[in-house]
Amino acid sequence: MIRVVLADDQALVRAGFRALLNAQADVEVVGEAADGNDAIAAAREHRPDVMLMDIRMPGLDGLEATRTISSDPSLSDVHILILTTFEEDEYVFEAIRVGASGFLVKDTEPVELVRAVHVVAGGDALLSPGVTRRLIGEFATRAKKAPESSTLDVLTEREREVVSLVGEGLTNDEIAARLVVSPATAKTHVSRAMIKLAVRDRAQLVVLAYESGLVRPGWAE
Repeated sequence: MIRVVLADDQALVRAGFRALLNAQADVEVVGEAADGNDAIAAAREHRPDVMLMDIRMPGLDGLEATRTISSDPSLSDVHILILTTFEEDEYVFEAIRVGASGFLVKDTEPVELVRAVHVVAGGDALLSPGVTRRLIGEFATRAKKAPESSTLDVLTEREREVVSLVGEGLTNDEIAARLVVSPATAKTHVSRAMIKLAVRDRAQLVVLAYESGLVRPGWAE
């Protein structure tokens, strides 16, 4: 079973999500929270696989709650999926930076929300369909020029190449096609790079690709 905690200040929204997710054979909503402090407490109490986190809540907001949960080693298995009302939410960028595994707009179709929970529970990053490259482009535009970093020295040349392609927004299948290798081999390279760089998931790998200077789409022009 995929265990889920819902963090949203609107009871009606939580009720809708609860009904939708509990209708799935392999998903169970184990807790709810109406603000950031309650979200942190719920994460520690229930240790869910996935937490659906509203970005804007009273008191401690979803961004700070995400930061706290993601920085707690004992909660490393809690994957946070940020919920917002529109794709241009300025806080999404920082949420991904501090450890969120993905991002969805609240008016996403029910089937997409269910799919997102499964994807994030599996340890993959999830951004709203069609938004991935736009979000990455925005992140690159907002970021300052990064200094050359020794962070990536632990990677092989092929792993560095793969990380740069992840930073460009390519999927494992697209990476495999670009490098003329099997999707399984591409996935292995991505997984090994994540382990060596001690990042939580693919979203964090994208952030690191920019912050280390490996990918600079806007800076080199």
